[in-house]
Amino acid sequence: MSPQSRPGTLVGMEWVDEGLEILSEDECRALLAMVNVGRLAVALGDVPLVVPVNYGLIDGDVVFATGEGTKLRTALEKALVAFEVDEIDELAEVGWSVLFVGHAREVVDPDELARVQGLGVRSWVSEGRDHWVRIERSFVSGRRIVSGTANAELGAESASDL
Repeated sequence: MSPQSRPGTLVGMEWVDEGLEILSEDECRALLAMVNVGRLAVALGDVPLVVPVNYGLIDGDVVFATGEGTKLRTALEKALVAFEVDEIDELAEVGWSVLFVGHAREVVDPDELARVQGLGVRSWVSEGRDHWVRIERSFVSGRRIVSGTANAELGAESASDL
């Protein structure tokens, strides 16, 4: 997205939209690489289903192991899915969130499968996770909360000390 078409306001060198810093794609990728549990969102007819999964990254795409069931069926249909990771500090009222959207597919190519299995991604539910799913990125976006109520109160207290 070009800077001219980004929503929000340029503050310093960061885009801010209503207290949220809009993250660059590079920042989103770095944050995706920092954690290993995210949430997969799929549609079951008219009902959204969001489930946690352990994951890794291959060539910028999200990969995870799964068993027979909804996640694998979604991959076999090459459905459009959403994947989200975040980190929140409720006390400080700050955090970030990255949304990764793409089409899911089962990994079946032997060379690709070897690469994925070599990541060392381990499901917390180890039994029956014999299939690997890859989400091929369509787009990624992220936001960081740059100021929370606690931060605003701290700023007001500091200002009153002057």
